[in-house]
Amino acid sequence: MHITWLGHSSFRIEIAEAVLLIDPWLSGNPMFPAPRRAEAIDGATHILITHGHGDHTGDALAIAKEKNIPIAGTYDLISWWAECEGITGIGFNKGGTITVGSAAVTMVNACHSSSLASAAGPVYAGHEAGYMIAGEGHTIYVSGDTDIMADMDWMGEYHAPDIGILACGGNFTMDMARAAYAARKYFAFRTVIPCHYRTFPILAQNADALRSGLPPGVSLIEPEVLVPITL
Repeated sequence: MHITWLGHSSFRIEIAEAVLLIDPWLSGNPMFPAPRRAEAIDGATHILITHGHGDHTGDALAIAKEKNIPIAGTYDLISWWAECEGITGIGFNKGGTITVGSAAVTMVNACHSSSLASAAGPVYAGHEAGYMIAGEGHTIYVSGDTDIMADMDWMGEYHAPDIGILACGGNFTMDMARAAYAARKYFAFRTVIPCHYRTFPILAQNADALRSGLPPGVSLIEPEVLVPITL
């Protein structure tokens, strides 16, 4: 399995015969080198969206049309895109599970907001979400944009993720210290990968507070853009 950061909260995850693009925001992403776009999306089989904000949906429609691959996410947003944009959509909702390749993707709760920008102001885009991605003997928790939630208690017990991809840059999501608290209290991760940081000055520029707050034995991997992490 390979997990590759594309900057901000965008990831490429190669798992169980699937190549998932999570929240692909490439165009205008300060962290992403534009000349390497083709490399980032090569062989993609599915796009997975956590919520409607532009720094998460940015290139989803363009890639879906270019590669002729489906976008999966909350039913409200995906069904609207399928109708208006002509893409293939896989709409589901919290508690639902879909199969991608031979991996299972379950939508779980997040605590944030979700909208699309329009000339008339923000447009409802369904609820925000996170995902549990199970395959190759691992379960990855993709938190999406969220704060700490009591739901993390049962999510950690029921799904038992060993890898946490946590949005923890602060201001718009939980910060590094809060993410460390969540990891200690609710999960038994073996590996934690921070995201939604370093993109803008308002966000955390390092993961020091997360690293120092994790339980002993948990590996923190600060990702580098387009450098695969093999687990």
